[in-house]
Amino acid sequence: MTDWWIFHGTNEPHDRIASLPPPQRWRAFDGGPLVDTALPAWSPVDVERASFYQADPHVLDLVNAALYLRRPLLVTGKPGVGKSTLALSVAYELGLGPVLRWPITSRTTLKDGLYTYDAIRRLHDVSTAKEHEDAETDIGRYITLGPLGTALLPRKRPRVLLIDEIDKSDIDLPNDLLNVFEEGEFTIPELERAARNEQTEVHVSTADRGSTEVPVQEGRVHCHAFPFIVLTSNQEREFPPAFLRRCVPLQILPPGEDDLIRIVQARLDADVSREAADVVAEFLRQRDAGDLATDHLLNALYLTFHAARAGGNRERLAQLLLSRLQPPTP
Repeated sequence: MTDWWIFHGTNEPHDRIASLPPPQRWRAFDGGPLVDTALPAWSPVDVERASFYQADPHVLDLVNAALYLRRPLLVTGKPGVGKSTLALSVAYELGLGPVLRWPITSRTTLKDGLYTYDAIRRLHDVSTAKEHEDAETDIGRYITLGPLGTALLPRKRPRVLLIDEIDKSDIDLPNDLLNVFEEGEFTIPELERAARNEQTEVHVSTADRGSTEVPVQEGRVHCHAFPFIVLTSNQEREFPPAFLRRCVPLQILPPGEDDLIRIVQARLDADVSREAADVVAEFLRQRDAGDLATDHLLNALYLTFHAARAGGNRERLAQLLLSRLQPPTP
């Protein structure tokens, strides 16, 4: 019953994204001309994280639902359950390039995600150009697309965008995102004005590492393939109903004992895994009270294994690492 899946959670890159059915008519986009600049290389750290992600069938169902429907995936769950790593896993397995990241704070605005315009530097350069009779003041040099703006560039295949901790945003940001999510486009007023002066195509920088310039036509960025957007939330606030209706909801629960053993076996070497049972049991006993994340378990196992080989007290070290988030005893 999984033949319909595009993303299988195998951590092995493949080209099944090519078999994704066409979108529903109201989720079809026609942005162009297509951008064909090469995507940057993956960082080794992100490849490592993506390669070991463990997804259960419930997660796989909803990730694939978001892919089919061309809708953002709103991922909730406790810190450390793998919400952000899920975006890496999808991008890596489906060959969609490195993940674009947009970390959210209480001061983040929609424009931060779309683009920045360095008006001060341009004013300085215009003044300098006049002094030296140099007319090189191309406005594209002063505009950089943000993570969301870069994700919306018209490419044949979708980019993956991680909007991290959306629940930390100002109350207006989720509503501000609605139009972009529905239309798959935005305009850059500074470039629209340039288009009126017959500069219809302007090359701008992107949010990609080692960015190359990409063309923007008449100040409008309009996607061709809607990006795969992962919004993460630690459930620190509620979202407007209109925002929730436009997302595919996914709650990731903390992994159980069998899941933890599989994660340990995937992430740590065999010698460490064979001695994991007692530390995993202690981790599970303390997790609910201390909000421990899976990273704490992996750190405890790695340290206690290597410390024990040098004569350290394995049980004491495990207790220190796994209880450090507990409230102090009165």
